[in-house]
Amino acid sequence: MTSPHSARRAAPTPRLIATDLDGTLLRDDKSVSERTIAALAAAERAGIEVFFVTGRPARWMDVVSDHVHGHGMAICANGAAVVDLHSGGTFLEVRPLAREIALDVVASLRAAAPGTSFAVELTTGIHYEPQYPPFFLDPGASVASAEKLLFEEEPGAAAPVIKLLAQHPELDPDVFLATARAAAGTLASFTRSSPTALLEISGPGVSKASTLALCCAERGISAEEVVAFGDMPNDIEMLSWAGRSYAMGNAHPDVIAAASGRTVANNEDGVAAVIERILAGTLDD
Repeated sequence: MTSPHSARRAAPTPRLIATDLDGTLLRDDKSVSERTIAALAAAERAGIEVFFVTGRPARWMDVVSDHVHGHGMAICANGAAVVDLHSGGTFLEVRPLAREIALDVVASLRAAAPGTSFAVELTTGIHYEPQYPPFFLDPGASVASAEKLLFEEEPGAAAPVIKLLAQHPELDPDVFLATARAAAGTLASFTRSSPTALLEISGPGVSKASTLALCCAERGISAEEVVAFGDMPNDIEMLSWAGRSYAMGNAHPDVIAAASGRTVANNEDGVAAVIERILAGTLDD
């Protein structure tokens, strides 16, 4: 009789690796380790495409822009934008959040979670309310109410909205996400990637998973041929869609539940550890 262990076979080599950045590919100091750089390069030499799939906007992709090899493609803002890192972050596709929907979301969250403040991420940069705590001061940012930031004198003439951000100073992050989805989940897509009560809001149906699926379909790549990595709730749909997926050792409990496998933490080069096993043919199904 053949034992389960002796019957185990090496998993087939994937055609595409999709990896989140913060808390996943990047170490906590936002660096990419030499081991990870080498693993990414080796994967592309083996004919495996590598996609960076992140909640970051295109303007924050400098952390990995020096480490792209083949195509240099990235899916940014949780699926709202596809950019070419080889050309300095040129937008190849944008899946915007309509401003009228964003205004409805703002009204719904103000009613459901008083004290919420907002920022508006456009293809041209970020703008925010006076109460919103920006991560990085942007000298080009406008400071005004969300309603004013989203107002268009000529409908369709302004830069596309790729993400609406909502921050609450007191609520538990998961409670805030559940509250927002209950209040406005039919209007837009809600997720989070920060350890604080900061929500990221995209157009209906826009997610890392849906945009990755579109990019893969253009290349004739099936979900079964994709390996994905992530650590936070904004990665859950992508990890559930991919044929094989890995939650980081530092991942949110809901991410661990969604992934088909688990690797070590980002500070221990968890993505590189799996890629090395893929290329060595020692990664089991």
